[in-house]
Amino acid sequence: MRIRIVDAFTDRPFSGNPAGVLLLESAAFPDAERLQEIATEVNLSETAFAHPLPPGGEADWALRWFTPATEVDMCGHATLATAHVLHTTGRATGTVRFTARCGLLTATAHPDGTLTLDFPTAPLREEAAPPPGLAAALGAEPVSVHDTGEHIGDLLVEVRDEATVRGLAPDFAALVAHSRRGIIATAAAEDPARGYDYVSRGFFPGVGIDEDPVTGSAHTALAPFWSARLGRDDLTGLQASARSGLVRTALRGERTLLTGNAVTVIDGELLTTL
Repeated sequence: MRIRIVDAFTDRPFSGNPAGVLLLESAAFPDAERLQEIATEVNLSETAFAHPLPPGGEADWALRWFTPATEVDMCGHATLATAHVLHTTGRATGTVRFTARCGLLTATAHPDGTLTLDFPTAPLREEAAPPPGLAAALGAEPVSVHDTGEHIGDLLVEVRDEATVRGLAPDFAALVAHSRRGIIATAAAEDPARGYDYVSRGFFPGVGIDEDPVTGSAHTALAPFWSARLGRDDLTGLQASARSGLVRTALRGERTLLTGNAVTVIDGELLTTL
């Protein structure tokens, strides 16, 4: 079985967020335990598994995502990576429809090589006060804290400025207690002329990922958060990890569009059976 490693939300290798992608030929997924074993072996923040669905339905492919430790409800970068593989191998053209735990998702390819994901917008709910111990665990004092809803399960934490986001050195063990999946730290861009409107970093030790390089699903919360503050629906976010990546976000009410590039860096063979 072919397995690809794709760097997502970047147009050059060895940056952005790498994801494993396996396109299955079966009409159903193997046991979750087997998928988890493969994802643990791949040991990237997510490995995506997809199988084709019968023609005529609401979706073209069924899609699941696994971290090295668990299955997750939503993943943007591994969806972008899967759509990239489908388009670059001729398995799909135009818009691909996926069915997943979080509902129906689509990915549309553009002539310039970018892909646009259509994801549900996170239902933000502001917390009255930061949870006790969050500031110490994160290493910065929150300006505001928002819950991001069931499918993401993160806390969106606004901090003072871009320099604070870039300088964070969290206590990952302590962060586990503060959300169902992880913490998204964010601030406005220091200089929007650099090509981005806001910065973020994503910490997800609860699902086996201390820091995720570029988190597409987090931008379904970042988009409404920053659109409300900046007064524009179309923005660009920089996830300021060591690998770094850009996500163009477009808020469309209950849906958020996430646009980026992807690059296949490894194309190999899985030498075991499912």
